[in-house]
Amino acid sequence: MAKQTDPKTEKSDRPTREDRLKAALKANLQRRKAQTRAREASDNSED
Repeated sequence: MAKQTDPKTEKSDRPTREDRLKAALKANLQRRKAQTRAREASDNSED
């Protein structure tokens, strides 16, 4: 009999869509937090 492979496990070295979205969301959140901190720092220095 021929060995059947699961298409999901064949490409296990590639990140799944969910993993890519999770990583993009995390990076976006970190970038937004950094922007907020920079704005708050610049607002405080103007006073």
